[in-house]
Amino acid sequence: MNLRIIATGGTFDKCYDPLTGNLIFETSILPAALERARITEPISFEPLLALDSLEMTDQHRAKILAACERSEENKIVIIHGTDTMRETAEVIGQAALQKTIVLTGAMVPYRVASSDALFNLGFAIAVAQLSGSGVFVAMNAQVFAWDSVRKNKAAGVFERNE
Repeated sequence: MNLRIIATGGTFDKCYDPLTGNLIFETSILPAALERARITEPISFEPLLALDSLEMTDQHRAKILAACERSEENKIVIIHGTDTMRETAEVIGQAALQKTIVLTGAMVPYRVASSDALFNLGFAIAVAQLSGSGVFVAMNAQVFAWDSVRKNKAAGVFERNE
């Protein structure tokens, strides 16, 4: 399949800590999610960061870009927090790599029954396989170019910039 998945954290990979009542990071859920999705082609998985995207700095974004640059795979899906996904997409998009890079995430953690995480993961993998070179955001069953997307926090969805 020539696909790499890079985990950077975000709500997708969080779990509920019953002792503190907070959402926290433990071991990434991505390997189990990929198994559950029954993907038969090999996928490279890189657990790069475990951050809430609101905590992400320019140095973290540089690290994500470097991971994309050094990836032998030309199709990359990045699991990312939704709050600053657009900013990371911009950093990668401006680098103009000759790869297909798709950022996705979840509004509800994978481990929660009503989560959108597994759908968004599968959708992003499909977008990566079917798209040409470029940087995209795949959320809410829609695909957006990195430079024409925003998160509507009031509605809890991604939409095109007007």
